[in-house]
Amino acid sequence: MSDNAIEISALRKVYAAAGREPEKVALKEVDLDVPAGCIFGLLGPNGAGKSTLINILAGLVTKTSGKVRIWGFDQDVNPRQSRAAIGVMPQELNMDPFFTPRAALEVQAGLYGVPRSQRRTDEILELIGLTDKAGAYARNLSGGMRRRLLLGKALVHHPQILVLDEPTAGVDLELRQTLWTNVRRLNDDGMTIILTTHYLEEAEAMCDEIAIINHGEVVARDRTSTLLGRLESKSLVVHPEGRVPAGLNLPEGVSMERRTDGALVLSYNRNRISAGALLEALREAGVGIADLETEEPHLEEVFLALTSHKGRAA
Repeated sequence: MSDNAIEISALRKVYAAAGREPEKVALKEVDLDVPAGCIFGLLGPNGAGKSTLINILAGLVTKTSGKVRIWGFDQDVNPRQSRAAIGVMPQELNMDPFFTPRAALEVQAGLYGVPRSQRRTDEILELIGLTDKAGAYARNLSGGMRRRLLLGKALVHHPQILVLDEPTAGVDLELRQTLWTNVRRLNDDGMTIILTTHYLEEAEAMCDEIAIINHGEVVARDRTSTLLGRLESKSLVVHPEGRVPAGLNLPEGVSMERRTDGALVLSYNRNRISAGALLEALREAGVGIADLETEEPHLEEVFLALTSHKGRAA
């Protein structure tokens, strides 16, 4: 196989007209590669096409046209192999309330044709922290425990790729940290992780690379650090010493706000003005500087800049 875990070429999905509802184009000629071994973020506003893309990868939705290769297997030529290479942790908490976690994992492994001798039920129960609940009915598990069980079900067939669809939506901080500890462990062992999330700080902290999808199209795709570097805006936070004169004469294009703690936040275009020029302007205005720091743009700013016009539901 190539260096990519997933290769998508000219992927298109059109939902046919139904009743008074017109034809809906969910994905428009999407080209996307996901490198093997990375944690890859797939971001976009509601209705951008993320769920449609994930469901096509999982074999739950039939594409209209295009090519999808998963772990080197063409989805059209080798559907069973391509499906076996990927595990999906869905956003919805769907499970049989009368199954215990152990039974749920065993049944899921059986559906994938995993021989009993190769099943890792106890190992997975320990990984997701449900060993002590292995015999409890799913209906008696908390929401957080059920979400962990969904992760376990996605791992029963030893997939090379794990897709996490909004895995921390509505969960508490402790469970979120536990989940990310487990995800990093799986990634350290060589598993490729694809993550969708609305928590942009989470994607910024976890993902090696990110693709942003909007209106069914990939509008950006790069390393996380490179995407953050695309914004020209930057902020210099100055903690002044003594009084700050009114009506500071700052270089053109620089905006300033005062924080409640007295700090001055100077926002500027990094490609047009240097931090040195700003500091010189402050000195000339008689502003003493007790301390200063810079603030880099966050992924949220990149996301909003690229998806300022929200698409229709996909």
